[in-house]
This record gives sequence, C-alpha cells and structure tokens, in this order.
Amino acid sequence: MSRFFAGSDSDSESSSGDEVIQRPAGPTIFTFSDDEEEVKRVVRSAKEKRYEELTNIIKQIRNFKKIKDMSSMLNSFEDLQKAYVKATPVIAKEENGQTPRFFVRCLVEMEDFINETWEDREFRKNMSKNNSKSLTSMRQKLRKYIKDFEEDIAKFRENPDQPDDDEEQDKNEAKDESDEEPPAKNQFTKTPAAPQAKQDSDSDSDDWMSESDSSSESSDDEEGKYTSMRERFRKKANKEDDEEKEKRKEEKRKERKEKERQKDILKRQAEEEEGDEEGWEKVKFGVAIPSEKPKMFAKDAEIDLNLVVKKLNEIMAARGKKRTDRREQIELLHELQNISEQHKLGPAIHIKIKFAIISAIFDYNPKISDAMKPEHWSKLLERMNEMLDILLSNPNLIVSETVTEENECLEETPYKVRGCVLTSVERLDDEFTKLLKECDPHSNEYVERLKDESKVSTIIDKTMKYLERTNVPSELCRIYLRKIEHVYYKFDPRVLQQKAGELPKDIITSVQEMDRLCKFIYAKDNTDRLRTRAILSHIYHHALHDNWFQARDLVLMSHLQETIQHSDPSTQILYNRMMAHLGLCAFRHANIKDAHNCLVDLMMTGKPKELLAQGLLPQRQHERSKEQEKIEKQRQMPFHMHINLELLECVYLVSAMLIEIPYMAAHEFDARRRMISKTFYQQLRSSERQSLVGPPESMREHVVAAAKSMRNGNWAACNSFIINDKMNAKVWDLFYQADAVRSMLTKLIKEESLRTYLFTYSHVYDSISMQTLSDMFELDKPVVHSIISKMIINEELMASLDDPTQTVVMHRSEPSRLQSLALQLADKINNFVDSNERILETKQGNFFLRGANQGNFRGDRQNYRGGNNQNWDRQRREHRNKEAY
Repeated sequence: MSRFFAGSDSDSESSSGDEVIQRPAGPTIFTFSDDEEEVKRVVRSAKEKRYEELTNIIKQIRNFKKIKDMSSMLNSFEDLQKAYVKATPVIAKEENGQTPRFFVRCLVEMEDFINETWEDREFRKNMSKNNSKSLTSMRQKLRKYIKDFEEDIAKFRENPDQPDDDEEQDKNEAKDESDEEPPAKNQFTKTPAAPQAKQDSDSDSDDWMSESDSSSESSDDEEGKYTSMRERFRKKANKEDDEEKEKRKEEKRKERKEKERQKDILKRQAEEEEGDEEGWEKVKFGVAIPSEKPKMFAKDAEIDLNLVVKKLNEIMAARGKKRTDRREQIELLHELQNISEQHKLGPAIHIKIKFAIISAIFDYNPKISDAMKPEHWSKLLERMNEMLDILLSNPNLIVSETVTEENECLEETPYKVRGCVLTSVERLDDEFTKLLKECDPHSNEYVERLKDESKVSTIIDKTMKYLERTNVPSELCRIYLRKIEHVYYKFDPRVLQQKAGELPKDIITSVQEMDRLCKFIYAKDNTDRLRTRAILSHIYHHALHDNWFQARDLVLMSHLQETIQHSDPSTQILYNRMMAHLGLCAFRHANIKDAHNCLVDLMMTGKPKELLAQGLLPQRQHERSKEQEKIEKQRQMPFHMHINLELLECVYLVSAMLIEIPYMAAHEFDARRRMISKTFYQQLRSSERQSLVGPPESMREHVVAAAKSMRNGNWAACNSFIINDKMNAKVWDLFYQADAVRSMLTKLIKEESLRTYLFTYSHVYDSISMQTLSDMFELDKPVVHSIISKMIINEELMASLDDPTQTVVMHRSEPSRLQSLALQLADKINNFVDSNERILETKQGNFFLRGANQGNFRGDRQNYRGGNNQNWDRQRREHRNKEAY
C-alpha cells in the first residue's frame, strides 16, 4: 500500500475535486509542463455549466426551427425545460432570481415561430402527421409554460434589440479592442478582459508561456485566500479600472450602433434609387417598409391588351391549386389592375380584372362557413363599388354569363365580358350576414360592422339600376328580393306620420317601395320560392306599420298556412317571424282573438327562440348532432333583426287572459270545458297549487296575478298588475306609440272584467242597474249597454234589459250551483255504469246467439244490438237523467 501512496500527504487527500491531482515526476521526457501527461480539464463554475447546457439546447432548437422539424423541436423543448429546472438554483443565486435574457429570447422566438406556422394553413395542410401532432402539442405546452415568464417576455418585447448577455458583449468588445489596438510584443500574453478565454487557452500547448507567466505572478501568501483553482487564476481589477472599461464599452457600443444605422440608411437609399429606375414608388424614411411589389412584366416589354389578358389568365390558372398563395394572388391582380389603368387599356379589361379580384377575395377563406376577415371585407366593398360605377358609366359594356371566353370583346364597342354581377352581389350579401353572426352582438365591433349595411344597400341599389337597364325579369326578381330583405324588417315612422296627415302623400315611404318591388315579383317570378318570400316580407312590413287589414287579407289570399310546411327552413323561419308580427299588429288593433290565434302555434311549443331562429336551446345528448347544430347556427338571424321574445310572450299571455278568464267564469260547472290556451292554463294552475304566493316579480307572475284579480271582477287591481313601471320598462315601452297601446289595454281589461263579473255573480242578483255597473267599471253607459246586449243575444246571459229603468233583469233559468254539481255527478255516474256494463257483456259473451249461427258472431251481435233494442241504451240514459233531476 505504501507504494501507491508514496509522496502523498493528508493535504492532497483532502483537496477538493476541482483541483488537478499532483503526481510525482516521471522519467525525463521532453515536455513543456508537468500537466501535459494528464487529461486536459477546464475548471468551470456551476453557472457556466448550466448556461452552456441551456445554450446548446437553444442552438438545437434554432436549427430544428430552420428546417421546420417539429417533432425534434418538441423533444428539444422538453429538454430545455428540464435543463432550466436544473439551472434554477444557480439563476436564483447569480442573477437574483431574474430570468436570463438569452432564455427569454428563445421563448419569444419559439412563440412567434409557432404562431406563424399555425396561421399558415397551407403549410399545415402539407405537413406530415407526426409533425402536425408535434406542432399541436408544442403549441399547447409552450402556451402553458410561458405563463410563468409573462413579465420577462413583456420587458423583452419592449426592447428586443438589446444584447442578451454582458459576457457576450465583453467578448465582442475585447475582439474590437484587439482589432483596433496594436498587438503586444509577446503574442502569447492574455488581456485581463477575458479570463475565461485565458482558462480555455491554458489547455493548449501554444499558450504555455502565458501559463508560466501567470503562475509566477502568484505568491505563497495568497494561497490561503483561494479555495479553488478557478479563484486562484482569476484576476480582480480595481473599481476605477472597471468604470473606465465600462465607459469605453459604452462608447464602443454607441459607435457600433451609429455605424449600423448609417449602413441601413445607405442601403435604403440604394433601394430607393433602384426603385426609381424600375418605376416603383418611393418609401419615406421612418415609415414601415412594405413587402416588395411583385414584378409583372419585363422592363422593355410593350404592355398592350393581349399581354395583360395573357398575364391575367396565367394568374387565374393558379386559382384553387394546392400551393397557391392566395394573398400573393390578390396582390398580383391589384398590380395588374394598376398597370392596366396606367396604360388606359379600356373599361372592359378593367371589369374583367375586377371580377378576378372579387373572386380571389371570395376564395381567400378555405372554409365557406367561416366569415371573411375585416380587411378583405373592406377591399371587397371597394372593388364592388368601383366595378358597378364603371358598369353604370359605360352603357356599351355588356357583362353576362352567356358570353363565352372566345366571344369576349375587350377592344371595340359594344364591349362583351364574361361574368355575373348579380351572383357576386348575392354572395357579398351572404358574407355580410356571416360577418354579423361572427361578432358578439353586445360589442362595439357589431355596431361597426352594422354600419357597413348602408354600403351593402348602396351596392344593391346600383346593381338594381344596372339590371333594370339590361331588363332580364329573372335577374330583376332576384335583386329585388335582396332589396326587400334589407327593407322589410325596418320601421319607417314616416308611414304613420303620412297616415295621420302630418306628411304629404307624394313622399315615397318604405311601404310604397315594398309594394312596388313585391308586385313586380308577384307578376314576373317563375319560381315559387321568390314569390313566397316576397309575400311573407310584404305581410311583415304591413304588420310592422299597423296596416292590419292589408296584412290579414294578404295572408288569407295567399293560403300560405296550408303549404308552408313544404318550404325550405329559411322560408319557414320567415313565416314564423311574419306570424309573430301579425299577432302584435292584431293586439295593437285590439283584435285579441286574432292576436291569440297568430301567436298560439309559436308559444304552445315552448320553443319560440328556435322557431324564430334567434338562438338554440340546450338539448340532451343524441337529440341534435354536431352537424345539425352547425347547420342550425348558420340559419340564425343577425341580432339586430331579432323580435323581443318577452314582448311576444307577454302579448300572448295577456290575450289568453282576456279570452280565458271570461270563458272560465261562464263555464265554471261545465265538466266538458275545453282549454283555450294550454300555456296560460298551466301558469294559472301552478300558481294556484302554491301554498304561499308572494308579490309578482317576473312578467308571467304579473299576468297570473292580474288574471286572479279579473276572476273576482276587480278590474283596477288587474290593470295595476298589467300596467306598472316594471311592465312598462320590460314590455309596453317597446311599442311605437306605447301610450295608445296602454289606453287600449285598460279599456279591454274593463270590458272583460265586466263580462266576468256578470258570469260569476249573475245568480246573486234579481236585477242590477246599468248605472251601477258603469260606475263600478268606469265605463260609459252605452258601452255597458252594448256589452250586456251582446251577451243576451249570444245566450251567454239569461236576462233582459228594462229600458225605462235602465236595469238588467235576471231570469234565473240556469241551474243553481248545487244543481249544476248534481248534474255533473249524475253524468259521471252514468258514464261509469255504461262502461261497467260493456265490460261485463264482453266477459260473459251475452252478445253471442248460441246455435247454428254461432260462428258469425259479428252478425249475431249486430242483430242483437239492432232491431227493437237499438235505442235501448239512449232511452235508459235519458230516463236516469230525469230521475236524478
């Protein structure tokens, strides 16, 4: 054992792992130093080790990013996370917990790269399955991971050009200093600005002199001060020297930035000069430089019509192909348009290029169901307006689908261009509806998008003018229907002002415009769908402006209610919307039964929201598939076209109350009483079942409380429940001329309360004065007289009017309450006995005649029940009724 430990002492055994183990000198060999025999090692701190590991992984990530290898990039990203976790203690100690800037830069670069790749749908389509999966998982993991570094990333994005690490700057500046200053006599000596570089060079054989110099500088007294070899060889400069170096570095940094800025200026000036030579526009310094415009033709090319058409066909040939850049295609077409305008090649080629641009903008979205982006939408509106202006200003220009590409005439008048303006306008209108559906209806964005409706309406008006010039009836019907669909749901106050005589009759209102457009479609349309939609829109518009009789007559004459179930879903939705507004119009005209009949089909289902296409109700699983839900969402109406559902329900329930409560009072003891409104009846019954009923809060509770008051003949309480501040704000103020609606409703409540009172308490009175009834219900005496006369004529009230005394004399011909209940009981017992007898006969088989004709039991039963005994059941029932009475 002594041989192996020869020359060693306790100090060498307890030395740290960072020190190089000293060994005894061997035989005399020509070597430059004692350490050359051993493995060359570089002593590094924990920070350097961890940072080197991080930087190596970041280099890998950048290499994979260049070749877009997503799966390898994902693996490296996972390694980066693990390495950062290992480096966390070092960062907390050395950097005071602050994230290293080079690490933040890597995260920002990855985030930007993944976002760009994710938005590039064409590239994602062509990716392999493995890469696509890796991209998705990496996007999710990165999003989750960078949440912990949000503040650092935000600071980095504020100043991304700042260098990552001071050490790198020091190295660069040291290189600059070495380039600028003359070299020292001894080329092996090292500058103190790069201690790490010195340590690295210690391992090389060329730097043996520097090693000997540095070792000679150290003294024996300093040995106790250092705990490691790294500290032994590390040189410390004075504070003053450090400050001077920092100042020099700062100056160098500024000089470098100034040089780079001058280079950029010179480069931009050179680009501007080149651009001037080629005919491009100058870009001012300080403004963001756009991407370079595509070059269409060679410099020396003579640009004529044929060359432009050839180039246009070449661009459009790439339309729809796999790797076509749609954005670039739109830019090329715009550039071609500018060239054709500069060389004044005629309106025909302008129109042809405009059609190509519009088609390219429509094609930009790969999915038809998705809405267009706002920047493309604004471009589309501009191009459509420009195209229609050219068409209207050139009467010799013919655009039609019947013109083939061979028959196009672009040089001489009359110009002929293949295309269809109407189809483009219809698609533009559909895109506008999609844009509105995509927006949140309660946001400012929706309001901004809705402002574009005036532009869309202007485009439709211009198309109408152009198509009226060509005068093709089928196309005119289509564009007129588009105009109708933008007008029919809008309220025009001038219509009611004109009715009241406040406006002269020669002013054309929306009702007259609708009348003109719809009548043209009624006369010229060959398809049932356009005519049906025109009629429904016409009825809706009449109902919206209180033209009750015109709207009702159109509904009755069209017989749409018989065939509407065979129409397409969008037409059925329009029919439901029309019936809803027709019911509201009838209610405003005090036609309560008509209002109830219009609204009953909508409200009975409990799904008015879905029937009016104003939203989807949540359903159980398997009742509606994802595809069905997507289709139904596409059919939804934009928010500004919605009908207030609470208003509809309130009008329906109030109409049901005004019909149902008097009917219930008149047929209180009728066992076979039918329900007029099932929804209202259920609301009333559920309220009656409650043991404790508080003051009404919701709209339904208000109507139920009003119905209970009306049942007792208390019209004032009923009116206060229906018309109050809460109900006004929720419902009645939504009507145009709301005060007229409220006064009409009060009058109806008084009249129906009077009828209910007479039905309920007529058996109590021998006679009652009409003046008393008039005072009790605050109605004029003629109105009371009219109501009671109608009740007597319709045999609803068994009474007579005594004109001299102005009283109502009751005849008491109707049974009392006890008698009515007794009749009900007798009727129920008779039904019970009859059913028992039938069951008994079936079990015993008494309807068979035993004998030769036993097999023909149907004929035997008929013979038994026929003949002299055919009226036996009826006579027996009548006899029992008389006895009971």
